[in-house]
Amino acid sequence: MHPFLILLHLAAAVMLLLWAVRMVRTGIERAYGPALRNAMRHARGGTPGMAAAGVVLAIVLQSATAVGVLAVGFCASSIIGVGTGIAALLGADLGSALVVKLLSFDLSELIPGLMLVGATLFLKFESRQVRQIGRITLGIAFILLSLQLVGQATAPARQSEVLPQIAGYLAGDPLMALAVSALIAWGLHSSVATLILFASFAANGVLPVEAAAPMVLGANVGGGLVAVWLTRGAALPARRIPLGNLIFRCVAAAIALVALQLFPALLGGLGGSPAVQLVNFHVAFNLCLVVAALPFIRPMERLTARLWPVPAQEMQETATYRSALDRSTTARPVLALASAQRELLRMGEAVEAMLRPVLDMLDAGDPLQIGRLRAMDQEVNRRHTDIKLFIADVNRGSLSADEARRSLELASLAIDFEAMGDIIAKNLLTQAEEMSRLRLRFSREGWGEIQALHARVLVNMHMALNVLVSSDLESARQLAAEKSVLRRMERESHDRHLARLRAGAAETLDTSDIHLEVVRALKEVNSLLVKVAYPILSEQGYLRDTRLVEHV
Repeated sequence: MHPFLILLHLAAAVMLLLWAVRMVRTGIERAYGPALRNAMRHARGGTPGMAAAGVVLAIVLQSATAVGVLAVGFCASSIIGVGTGIAALLGADLGSALVVKLLSFDLSELIPGLMLVGATLFLKFESRQVRQIGRITLGIAFILLSLQLVGQATAPARQSEVLPQIAGYLAGDPLMALAVSALIAWGLHSSVATLILFASFAANGVLPVEAAAPMVLGANVGGGLVAVWLTRGAALPARRIPLGNLIFRCVAAAIALVALQLFPALLGGLGGSPAVQLVNFHVAFNLCLVVAALPFIRPMERLTARLWPVPAQEMQETATYRSALDRSTTARPVLALASAQRELLRMGEAVEAMLRPVLDMLDAGDPLQIGRLRAMDQEVNRRHTDIKLFIADVNRGSLSADEARRSLELASLAIDFEAMGDIIAKNLLTQAEEMSRLRLRFSREGWGEIQALHARVLVNMHMALNVLVSSDLESARQLAAEKSVLRRMERESHDRHLARLRAGAAETLDTSDIHLEVVRALKEVNSLLVKVAYPILSEQGYLRDTRLVEHV
């Protein structure tokens, strides 16, 4: 086979592997995301307990990086500390290593059955939960299929004259092998996929174990780099979590690399074949790292605080209000309205920042955290006032009919975003304060309903902000349809809540008023979000003037 065709087949197999891993992860996040976040939020037992939670979550999500992003988000909301977040990430890397071990077994005979079951569940059922289970099943089938394709694509490479030279060079230069594999893992953004790929290469005789072992260490370092890269936009001190994990992994990789050079027979005791040796080495490395690193979590927390302190300039910028409104453009309506739209987008992002932690506040918020969130409503109110006055100035000039209509739409949306901020600050956070003051807990069923509603509204928030920027008609139609979805979810939650009240459930009785207020508030926020789509739908003739049936 021509070398170009070999590379083409290999690249296609690798991309299928990456897509399949992502398919499984997103399916699990969509089906069980709230439950997984809740499990991490309530992990007990200090750093060992959080490490154990990280192991379980990484096995379920098939991604240590996803657990790291969760930990950073919880740290940013003051739900967990930096130390416990580092412990969770260490455990998550062990969990992802166990996933690699599971996928290294020959499960190819399961592919047809998994495809049949997965496609049936995804295509023939309307339930969102069942469809996501089908998505997960298909993803696992595609992972196994991609591994077969990798083996087929690399089979001709064994007769290549160039490949043994490259492999021999990497075997003789372990530092280069480590660096190359770290870049590969960072580029693929998946340590699981990278390790499966290396194991497949070793199983097919393409990669000798002498070169592959340092590459396993490099993939672990690269996986740590991915978490640092993906959370680079988070606020300090949350960003210290992936940094601490990366430092631990670099130190451990250096020690393991030296051990491999001093005791080359170590790999021989980890299995009979090169692929098994590599996978077992990967699991052993992460297991030893968790055990060795947990006692040093607190010193690492102090070290990352020294290496990555909060700059005084960043603290000032956080407290400084910055507007996108350009007063010099008020005489040029096109530029002025674009400026107002940018400011409206910032206003929407501020509302989203208030809404996102509401679930955590209802579950375990303290008055200080709730007060910080409520203070963000002042920024929303200020942006609303600025937009309103700015558009009033623009309207004093000469505007076309379309520009005048657009200015009124932007002003109306600013009013809606301001109303969302008020609902969050004066209703949802007030209910969170009441939950904290009275030490109340929702019933398991009621809490699940609130989680589902909150997750849906957050997704619609993202969609609304995207529609605000893109003015995409299909997205606007989808957003408008979410109003009836939330109305149905609220009605079903209300009916189930009344059924629990009739059954006399103690937790439901204690939290009845709060539950109903929270559900109603989330529906109201969603109704205001949907209005982002109305100008686009109205302009295209897809919006009715009234919902009333005409009288005959």
